[in-house]
Amino acid sequence: MNPWETWKKGFDAWENATAQYMEQFLKSESVLTPSGALLTAAMKTKAQMDKAAAQWWGLWGLPTKRDQERLLHTVNQLQSKLLDLEEKLEAAQSKE
Repeated sequence: MNPWETWKKGFDAWENATAQYMEQFLKSESVLTPSGALLTAAMKTKAQMDKAAAQWWGLWGLPTKRDQERLLHTVNQLQSKLLDLEEKLEAAQSKE
């Protein structure tokens, strides 16, 4: 018998035996409640770190991530308006 097939059969048997148990365990409140609390704490910590980093960059007079995103948005708006003007110019030139 092929060793790969033997291993695969053993793995499938193990997976079938444990999958239902793991699914029930992971859906239980004893896992979900602490996981949710941990995720909430991690997100609050990340928000505070982002705010502190933005303040630190601001103290040095450097642009923050938000400043860069705002600038990119403005550049995109200008590019869109430029493309519109080019289309209007081409349309006006084709009429002449």
